[in-house]
Amino acid sequence: MTPANIALTGLGLITGAGDDVEKSWSSIAAGTTGIRTNTLFDTSELLTDWAGMSTAEQPADLDRCYALAATAIREALHGSGLDLTTVDRDRVAVVVGSSLGAMPTLEATHRTLVLEGRLDVGQAVASQLPCVGDYIAAEFDLRGPRVVLSNACAASAVALGYAAELLWKGDVDFVVCGGVDPLAELSAYGFSALGALDSEPCSPLSASTGLTLGEGAGFMVLESVERAEARGARVLAELGGYGLSCDGHHQTAPDPSGKGACSAMAQALDTAGLTPADVDYLNLHGTGTPANDASEPKALKLLFGLEIPAASSTKSILGHTLGAAGAVEAVVSTLAIDRGTLPPTINTRGVPSPYGLDVIPDTGRDARPEVVLSNSFAFGGNNASVVINRPGRTGSRPPRREAVHEVVVTGAAGLAGTAGGTEAIAAAFAEGRPCFETFEEVPGVGRVPVGRVDIKAASRGTNPSRARRMDPLSLLAASAVGDLYARHGKPSRAVAESTGVVFATGYGPVTSVLRFHEGVVRSGITGANPSLFANTVVNAAAGHVAMLHRFRGYTATIANGGTSSVLALQLAARVIARGAAERIMVVVADEFPEQALATQAALPGYARSAHVVPGGRTGTVLSEGAAAILLESREAARDRGADVLARVRGFGASGEPAGIGRIARDGVAWGRSLRSALAEAELGPEGIGTVVSAASGHPLVDLAQRAALRHTGLDGRPVLASKALLGETYGSAGALGLVAALTGDGTAGPVLLSSFAYGGSYAAAVLDPEA
Repeated sequence: MTPANIALTGLGLITGAGDDVEKSWSSIAAGTTGIRTNTLFDTSELLTDWAGMSTAEQPADLDRCYALAATAIREALHGSGLDLTTVDRDRVAVVVGSSLGAMPTLEATHRTLVLEGRLDVGQAVASQLPCVGDYIAAEFDLRGPRVVLSNACAASAVALGYAAELLWKGDVDFVVCGGVDPLAELSAYGFSALGALDSEPCSPLSASTGLTLGEGAGFMVLESVERAEARGARVLAELGGYGLSCDGHHQTAPDPSGKGACSAMAQALDTAGLTPADVDYLNLHGTGTPANDASEPKALKLLFGLEIPAASSTKSILGHTLGAAGAVEAVVSTLAIDRGTLPPTINTRGVPSPYGLDVIPDTGRDARPEVVLSNSFAFGGNNASVVINRPGRTGSRPPRREAVHEVVVTGAAGLAGTAGGTEAIAAAFAEGRPCFETFEEVPGVGRVPVGRVDIKAASRGTNPSRARRMDPLSLLAASAVGDLYARHGKPSRAVAESTGVVFATGYGPVTSVLRFHEGVVRSGITGANPSLFANTVVNAAAGHVAMLHRFRGYTATIANGGTSSVLALQLAARVIARGAAERIMVVVADEFPEQALATQAALPGYARSAHVVPGGRTGTVLSEGAAAILLESREAARDRGADVLARVRGFGASGEPAGIGRIARDGVAWGRSLRSALAEAELGPEGIGTVVSAASGHPLVDLAQRAALRHTGLDGRPVLASKALLGETYGSAGALGLVAALTGDGTAGPVLLSSFAYGGSYAAAVLDPEA
């Protein structure tokens, strides 16, 4: 099947410039600022009180993140003409990028815990990053695959790439895709501590004296052009391609050479079948910080030479909307094509661009752009570029969207709880010994078991000067990669630099977020530690791993609760299969400080003993863990003489509108993910040698999976219940189950990974071990 051209048929936008598409676009095209005084929280200690704040009234009982997202999605669905009652909701995906999620609620919950010692468990559960996707699915009754991407300020540009992969493969019919982030104390104090905020409204690509924070949401309805035309929808533009790369240079600063950003732009154009000469307009990252505004023009010169197209930064009007920026700017880029106006850069302060760029100063310019390239960059050296083109615009070369390579696993390693490495995991399974026998006191609950990783031991293989800058999540991730290379061999520098990294986690850098925010709560700006802040973004671990191992390839970060491992493997495999990367290291890690344990242990279904029997109603035990899985094309593996551990066969993902923190007990949606994986693998249930189970001893989870296996005809297949010994590691659970299957004895035939996430999303994978 030829991959579809992707149509953008519906747009939704809420920003400081306006509370819908028309109001925002009118302000943007006229060069009218959406930056105003921030009245959402006290800014007296910060470098500025300017912000791109939305003035639209929001429900008092709903987190600002969810309210902004819902507003934009309703508008996008309405504008697309899509009647959800007439389509198969099982094939409508939710793909969203966010850096902060429901941070206002999380901040309020944590402030009460710090100052009063009270933990509101319900609020803590409902404000985790993966809940953004769960809220959207429940609010709009969407039942397809669901994923939250969190590459900091590039998050929703990466989300567009993930959505493209789903549509190119034909996994879904429609994708509700976009990004959202609210203004929050965490980011305001963090950027202030870094000295990155401008005391006045920002002046990108001109004075470049700092950034201005903004908030908002941008969402799109994506579908194949053929489907859009068949239902009579108006195609506003097409998503032609995307490109991602990592600098592996610095924790917060971009590579000053611009090479990584240039690579992302070139990859986006290559995927679309276009060349630099085809680009008519550039929507730049253009934050206004000196570092970004110096490196991005260098990247442009590397790609375009002296013929750089007109380029502007709409952050001068909207502020920096963080994880929402890529989607917001993709909406703006689509409108530039559809409305025939290039957005301006305002607030230049009379300073011409020192880099010789045509920044379209002050007001919009009439034009008819055919191809727009939109850039989003982020902490950790993450670079993302998206191509938006006029409907029907083709390039001189075929687009790179079709699967042409077989994908294999050439390395696997992990650690969980007291098992500090792959050999220890294998020993635990050989001996039937659980890795979660530590007990800790939880206020109001009592002593409960937990699987704790020895962080000091995990960091021993990392350069001490590097390790001091890393948080627990990053150290876990680095330890897993180090163990993989110790087991399977370290690559040459050339191979390392061609390697990408897809990082995944259930809930992100919990320790860094809570420590940084506690400093702010207790001491204000003097307690805002800039080193801690740099590690509060979910993709910080990916940046650290990239710097440690010189990774310069494709990069993305997934934060989707318990399905994160399998979704990361799926994304990496799809990218390698279509030749956009030779190899990608999939790294998954989860850490659970005492506050996370207190939240989990207060919920029904937590075990009181270090004895877990999946299906036995014993309760589940939380455990820290990490895994690294190296994927390559078979050709790349052969060329470097790598041993193949397994062949990637198929994936499946599904969802249900269960609501935040919930799953349905009937297993129907879960079963759809299993069937989809089997179908892509071209296998029947009897062809599966081992099911790597997600059962954890939690009665509801185990009941739902048992029903899912029965619905799929898998209930009689051999089962590897990895959580019985490793504990519930959430995001890393699927990858750790694969490590156990590939390194243990007795696993024969194709392996099916089963995974779930609270909120009602499911993912499955089929891999075939090779001798």
